[in-house]
Amino acid sequence: MAPAGWTYIMASKPRGMLYTGVTAHLAARIDQHRRDRGSAFCRRYGIKTLVLAEPHATIADAIHREKMLKAWQRAWKIALIEASNPRWRDLYDQIA
Repeated sequence: MAPAGWTYIMASKPRGMLYTGVTAHLAARIDQHRRDRGSAFCRRYGIKTLVLAEPHATIADAIHREKMLKAWQRAWKIALIEASNPRWRDLYDQIA
């Protein structure tokens, strides 16, 4: 069964500016960010690289996780990213 929701983190570069978001349609949402049709924050700081994506059974679970991640310290987010994506590779091709 496909996930009902996703939390994701995007970056401008390794250890650069970070953006945390939630969506029901991950590939479409990341494509919006990459074409500068996502958030104004991403446009302003050139954030286009998907570095972390977490699937969730429900959109409510995804929203809850997003709120948790947004409350985290920056160092914790970097550690989370580097635990699964130490080279900060763009994961978009894996989900598109």
